[in-house]
Amino acid sequence: MPDWDEIFRTQGHLFREPHSEMPRLLSLFKKNNVRRVLDLGCGTGRHLVYFAGQGIEMYGTDSSLSALALAKEWIDEEGLSANVSEHRMEHDFPFDNGFFDAVISIQVIHHNLMREIRHTIREIHRVLRVGGLVFVSVPVLQTGPIPREIDWHLEEVEDRTYVPQRGPESGIPHHYFTEQSLRSAFLAFDILDVFIDDTGHRCLIGMKRE
Repeated sequence: MPDWDEIFRTQGHLFREPHSEMPRLLSLFKKNNVRRVLDLGCGTGRHLVYFAGQGIEMYGTDSSLSALALAKEWIDEEGLSANVSEHRMEHDFPFDNGFFDAVISIQVIHHNLMREIRHTIREIHRVLRVGGLVFVSVPVLQTGPIPREIDWHLEEVEDRTYVPQRGPESGIPHHYFTEQSLRSAFLAFDILDVFIDDTGHRCLIGMKRE
């Protein structure tokens, strides 16, 4: 996988506002006694700040030290606390079995080949307690003509996995799940909802079954 550090080092905070589904997720967390959450691929910390501000014990991992530095700075500015660490999602997670009540990962897990994505999902399952929640969002592959200014010249490297040849994420793998393939990838979970969010990404909410 290419290094994300250059993107965050040159562009800083790519996102500041939390994902629009976070209030809904917060309500679900409260109903399911969620107290400790992992933000997998936390970037510069928008969801660490959001949930830590609601009294949730937050952990964030990312492969980019530049992103983590910005996240720590933001957390400190808000007078909050969160545990952040460098980690690549295709490697075993540095947490015990059942350590988390929930795992969130927004626009992250698709940035790999499918064999690594499957490993990431197995690790999400491992670090969640029984009854723990998962929320992920992934992109939807556009069909039909694409305007030149947003045409990344996608090169398919395996089934439904493409590498852009130009654009801001040039060289970074993008796997495009269908709804059915996303459900299949999370087969070890009870699927609570799959939907398209207001940015056109496909989202999944699941619960680890016994």
